[in-house]
Amino acid sequence: MRRQWLNRSNAERELELVLEKSRDNIMITDGEGTILKAGSKCAQIYGRPLEQMLGASIYQLELEGILKPSVTAQVLKQRAPVQLMQTTRTGRSVMAEGFPVFDEQGELVRVISFSQDLTDLQLLQQEYELLQQKLARRQYPAGGETVQVDELSFKSAALLEIYELLQRVAPTDASLLLLGESGVGKTAIAQLCHRLSPRREAPFIEVNCSAIPESLFESEMFGYAPGSFTGASRQGKPGLIEQADGGTLFLDEVGDLPLAMQVKLLKVLQDGKVTRIGSTSPRAIDFRLVSATNRNLHDQVEAGRFRLDLYYRLNVMPVMIPALRDRPEDIPVLLDHVLARLNQRYQQQKLLDERSCQQLIHYHWPGNVRELENLLERFYVASPGALIRCELPGVGTLPNMPQPTPAVDPSAGPSLQGATLPQALEAYEKQLLEEALERCDSTYQLADYLGISQPTVFRRLRKYGLKAGKS
Repeated sequence: MRRQWLNRSNAERELELVLEKSRDNIMITDGEGTILKAGSKCAQIYGRPLEQMLGASIYQLELEGILKPSVTAQVLKQRAPVQLMQTTRTGRSVMAEGFPVFDEQGELVRVISFSQDLTDLQLLQQEYELLQQKLARRQYPAGGETVQVDELSFKSAALLEIYELLQRVAPTDASLLLLGESGVGKTAIAQLCHRLSPRREAPFIEVNCSAIPESLFESEMFGYAPGSFTGASRQGKPGLIEQADGGTLFLDEVGDLPLAMQVKLLKVLQDGKVTRIGSTSPRAIDFRLVSATNRNLHDQVEAGRFRLDLYYRLNVMPVMIPALRDRPEDIPVLLDHVLARLNQRYQQQKLLDERSCQQLIHYHWPGNVRELENLLERFYVASPGALIRCELPGVGTLPNMPQPTPAVDPSAGPSLQGATLPQALEAYEKQLLEEALERCDSTYQLADYLGISQPTVFRRLRKYGLKAGKS
């Protein structure tokens, strides 16, 4: 046996070492879908010994439910790289990628696939979702006392839930994905998470993924070695990832991350190492990752603009931050907080005119907290005296302001006469939400009651103009 091993080519031995030591399970088939080689992790992931996998057809294994669906079958069908999620017969969730290999005549002769078991990661997500639901059951009253934490001021039940959740999650290294519209305060939430964590004394590095040109992104994120390209510093430069060592890396607008950089970031997250441009020496790196986006990353994945494997890495702990119009009780609190900050900055003691204050409270704030801060500073600076008066775009005098929509009686079923199927489904969905709101006090309880995710609850409530929390 030893002699047989020594007689093998170096390439053969190298391949077997890669198959054995790779973190992913690697499988190689021929152009007909017959398995030629596979890693030893096959048994662990797919529940079948390696000896039984070798020589088997992926089509037969797919019929038996062992590879469901088979990424290799899809590659052979599409003659292109494919990435998908599998559910194995052993009940494990596996992310699989397949790549075609063509010969000189353009014939597809091999398919190489990589599969990674995400079951443990999904279990971690489920544990955090249960934690969210338990925290939500603390029955926060709407319109309670004002809470001031660093630069955050609020009194809404929704932000109180998020704050309590951060206190429990911040001490861990679980990745956070902050979701919500532009301007809702995702950066402030990310900073608060950092300050609540054991990494608070280390750097908080913020990266706006949409603001860095793609041509400069790699050098900015990963750094470069001395003289690695024309114009490079003689001393080299550490990248933003390296600067976050020991602390928190905050990727804002992560949905705009270029695909090529997604691959490199994923490798850093998997290996815990970063390699500067022009260098061959990886550097060990340790940071907490917090990401934010106003995009629907699941739709981005479906459209091929965001990698599925990176999505699962980022989405360990999703946190939906509601729009300001969905938590109007926070508007007066924010106005007081921002006005106090402006008075301190400009060394004045200005007050907000009562009529203007009512207009600001009833404004719909499409730009959320960021718009409130910028608009109030503009009126502050423009007001000549000690009283701040303002005129808002699209808001008339108080008598003409839109009145609250009358509450709908959930017991009165929606009228479906003459309605199309989509209209009928929407009417029924709205009725279910309204009935659930009578029983649940928070979006987390709604998610548990309806059997859907908490971000989905937010989107559905916003779609129908509904709001969680009993008055």
